[in-house]
Amino acid sequence: MRSRVLGLAAQERIWAAVAAIPRGRTASYGAIARAAGLPGRARMVGRALGAAPATLKLPWHRVITAAGRIAFPRGSRLYTEQARRLRREGLAVEAGRVRIAQARSLDALLWGAPRW
Repeated sequence: MRSRVLGLAAQERIWAAVAAIPRGRTASYGAIARAAGLPGRARMVGRALGAAPATLKLPWHRVITAAGRIAFPRGSRLYTEQARRLRREGLAVEAGRVRIAQARSLDALLWGAPRW
């Protein structure tokens, strides 16, 4: 179902950015918003993910907070599911925080280092 608050075009850009996160990597809500051309709209990313049809099979579990944490309340069903999926992809999750070996921007992960 489409959200009335979000335009379909914005949702689709967010969904495309989430779909592009490589297995075993994560991106923050803010990084997804920037990649979708919506800087400063991190909360919009959460709403778009909540509105996404299950048929898209988005890797929603790869989206975490800027502090490297799972955004769902600790112990909730979604928190547990996200932690399980991240661990299955080889990421360490400790007390709700995803250990990231080397912080890199989503653009760098997707497109490589800039070539000037």
